[in-house]
Amino acid sequence: MKSFLNGFPSWEVIFDLATKRERLVELEKAAENPDYWKDRETARKGEAESAGLRKDIETVAGLEQQLSDLVAMAELLAGEKDEGLAAELDQGKETLARQLGRAEFRRMLDGEHDRAGALLTIHPGAGGTESQDWAQMLSRMYSRWGESRGYKQEVLDLLPGEEAGIKSVTIAISGDYAFGYLRVERGVHRLVRISPFDANKRRHTSFASVDVIPDIEDSIEMDISDEELKVDTYRAGGAGGQHVNKVESAVRITHLPTGIVAQCQSERSQHKNRGSAMKILKARVYAHRQEELARERKEASPEKKEIAWGNQIRSYVFQPYTMVKDHRTNYEMGNVNAVMDGDLDKFMEEALKQKV
Repeated sequence: MKSFLNGFPSWEVIFDLATKRERLVELEKAAENPDYWKDRETARKGEAESAGLRKDIETVAGLEQQLSDLVAMAELLAGEKDEGLAAELDQGKETLARQLGRAEFRRMLDGEHDRAGALLTIHPGAGGTESQDWAQMLSRMYSRWGESRGYKQEVLDLLPGEEAGIKSVTIAISGDYAFGYLRVERGVHRLVRISPFDANKRRHTSFASVDVIPDIEDSIEMDISDEELKVDTYRAGGAGGQHVNKVESAVRITHLPTGIVAQCQSERSQHKNRGSAMKILKARVYAHRQEELARERKEASPEKKEIAWGNQIRSYVFQPYTMVKDHRTNYEMGNVNAVMDGDLDKFMEEALKQKV
């Protein structure tokens, strides 16, 4: 039994449970004081921190239950031979080890909003249909990655291309540490392939930019007055049937002090489009304010410096060979199809290790 437990370090060490429990007790005692709730911002942060601590403690309880079940299986196998149970035990150990490794890695995600959801936006570069198709391929890649982690996804805005692909898309990805992982995906992504849109079957290079900001709508208070906003409605374009051409359901909101724009036309309801556009706008304005503060402290985000045409963070090569290479870390993978199906974890982890 001792050898069975090898490779499974103490949960207390990995999660620093003693510290987490002490902090949770401290926050719960503070919340019992009526004066605590008078400062809404402090109370909001305290509630968010408490929720995260409880989730970590619940995660440990689940891992401990899995380990207990595996120990019981191992004890059963000690007295008899059962190939089916042995295979189940091996699979269970692999699963637990993988979850443990992921939990250990999450300790690196210590940014203020790393635990939050993410708003992911993709724009094609120059190149018309070719780059618009690439933008859609990236959208599917991130969708598959989110599905593999059980994250909830909602398309807030989608502008289809005229022939194929997309002109832009914004997706809300909700789940624990979604922003922490996705923030390293900010930048320009380069595709090299034989174009399916070229009758002469020539090789083409396409670019698309990916931007990621934390989805902070429910976790912070943003004071944006109506006087700061310019709201325009217009008829939606692209696919969607006759409705989009007859009703001004699309909404564009401009934040006048910063010039930041958010738009949405994916819903038939102007009210829903306005709500989605406002959600995006608030997150972008908040991110802008944070960047301004960082610049004032001379701590501007290195990720933002990467977002420039001709300065790609990753290349995806389909021909004449297959390879995906991250230019920041030099990590590469030959199975490009697996990557396009959402196998991104190793790329993200390598980037996070280098604090990209």
